[in-house]
Amino acid sequence: MMRNLYLVQHGQAESKEVDPDRSLTDQGQRETEIIADMAAKLALAVDEIRHSGKTRAEQTATIFAQALWLQNQVVAISGLGPMDDVKPVASALAAEDRSVMLVGHLPFMARLAGYLIDGDEDAMPIVFHNSGIVCLTPASGGWTVAWQLIPGS
Repeated sequence: MMRNLYLVQHGQAESKEVDPDRSLTDQGQRETEIIADMAAKLALAVDEIRHSGKTRAEQTATIFAQALWLQNQVVAISGLGPMDDVKPVASALAAEDRSVMLVGHLPFMARLAGYLIDGDEDAMPIVFHNSGIVCLTPASGGWTVAWQLIPGS
């Protein structure tokens, strides 16, 4: 059974009009660095960081990887896009035996959390924040929120 699951919404990104690739803004980079440094001080045990492959998620994942000394443990995977179905990811997580950080987008992250916690992807039990981390831990029959770390908190 998986140890911890860390869900991260990518850092604040430029609008499509300013940057079609939607790279992180300066503020998005700073906030992600601050949260990643806090995660390092907490000695977050993460075995692998997975992201959607979109520029803003990859940049966010890279910042976390540098802070957590996981540069060689960052991978882009399919299925983490904003509108992707959460069930295949939830099924894959059920078979994990490591701690994983997923870096993705809304509404996917909120729907995944709802599905894992309440069995209902429309439940929306967590408010996500750019660059923030939500730590879920396995509970009997599902998952529970252990803690949340958000910029400015």
